[in-house]
Amino acid sequence: MEWTKDRISEVVEKQRKFFRGGKTLDVDFRIRQLKRLREGVLRYSKEFEKALYEDLGRSENEAYLCDIGTVVMEINEILSGIKSWSKPETHFSGLACFPSIITKVYKMPYGVSLIISPFNFPILLSLGVLAASISAGNTAVIKVSSKSVNCSRALKKIINEIFPEKYVAVIDGGHDVADFCLEQRFDKIFYTGSPKVGVHVMEMAAKNLTPVALELGGETGNWCIVRKDADLKDAARKIAFFKLCNSGQICININQVAVAREVADEFIKELKNQFVSQIGMRPLENEEYPRLIDKRAYEKCMNEAKDNQDKIIFGGHGDDICLKFEPTILYPVDINDSIVNHELFNPLLPIVPFDDKNINKVLDIIESREHGLAMYIFTRDKKWAMKVMSSGQYGGGCINEVCLHLMVKGVPFNGVGHSGMGAYHGIWGFREFSHPSTVLIGSRFFNLSLREHPYNGWKNSWKKILTKGFEK
Repeated sequence: MEWTKDRISEVVEKQRKFFRGGKTLDVDFRIRQLKRLREGVLRYSKEFEKALYEDLGRSENEAYLCDIGTVVMEINEILSGIKSWSKPETHFSGLACFPSIITKVYKMPYGVSLIISPFNFPILLSLGVLAASISAGNTAVIKVSSKSVNCSRALKKIINEIFPEKYVAVIDGGHDVADFCLEQRFDKIFYTGSPKVGVHVMEMAAKNLTPVALELGGETGNWCIVRKDADLKDAARKIAFFKLCNSGQICININQVAVAREVADEFIKELKNQFVSQIGMRPLENEEYPRLIDKRAYEKCMNEAKDNQDKIIFGGHGDDICLKFEPTILYPVDINDSIVNHELFNPLLPIVPFDDKNINKVLDIIESREHGLAMYIFTRDKKWAMKVMSSGQYGGGCINEVCLHLMVKGVPFNGVGHSGMGAYHGIWGFREFSHPSTVLIGSRFFNLSLREHPYNGWKNSWKKILTKGFEK
């Protein structure tokens, strides 16, 4: 079925009518829907694994680790906390409000939400965000990626089986269909993708003053810093794993590595060994090695490699039939070169050498650019690393580790500036898809007239005295 503007409008109106019926306000209803979603994900796990392989060449293990199992973990975390998260808060109103001393804060859903998901983690970034939306009591329209066609087909199948269209609907199609969605009046929009499209989403949302959450990759990519005192073998092992994962098509992946010149040769030797150890001498022939999503992404990667051919010291070859490109090390790369001034989203890995004594200059340059979604530091000086991580601006990150901050329960996943706004995962997703509504419960008795006219004259001077006392 082809999605037209009128058809999408009809779905949105159905969902708005269903939301106004009040059914989603019931926390027990939300819990039942989350359990249904979890059961569906587990039931369709093999179909999702197959779709992820067909779209991205992902192995079963990587598919479950990064997409399917992570959704299940997300739902389980929500189910364990949703009852306490959704309870109204009770506050003392303060003497200034006497005698109305009780105030409630209700956690209210926005209403009809729009979730626009990307191709790189099509299951996680559709159903994981959906779980957050459901937890807060919203209905949802999911606009899936037109690039990951097999995953989009599987998502449509599972959602149509589990939920009625008036509650959750999946819409597929290209950019024109996405714009049809953005032209509708939604109550909350959650977009995952590029900063460029993020700007477009915000412009469209502004027409209806719709609140937006953005999870973006970062305009100039995510930096990894390897100091001269780092455990080089450990750093290389983890960096290689992460760059191989989904062939680099990850919003929080390492875009470029700044390595201390004093240990650069040793680090690169370890990095080469780790790539070979983990994916073999012929990665293009390895069935476990993922491919790039489409011809356009492959050609972009190939052209970038050709433009920097003189710096390639490992890899550099691709297969335009299977759309795989080798993990590729470029060295030495200047910190001002073009390739380290934009997000790559592929298996190219530029290495920028620096004198360890000049690390602060490197950090100043990184901070002067657009904020990344992630930062990674490898060093034995944890005190220094903690100071850097607690003073820089980026979405999140790790010290002597990669990507695992994404898996920690109870903490937010978010970006800042060109890497996004808003946050989700667990309670943070619940908060992102709900708004706090403050309600004071008034009293009919013992009301003081200090807030009422008249204020002037000696007979009313006590009003100002009491007001000053109450508002301290």
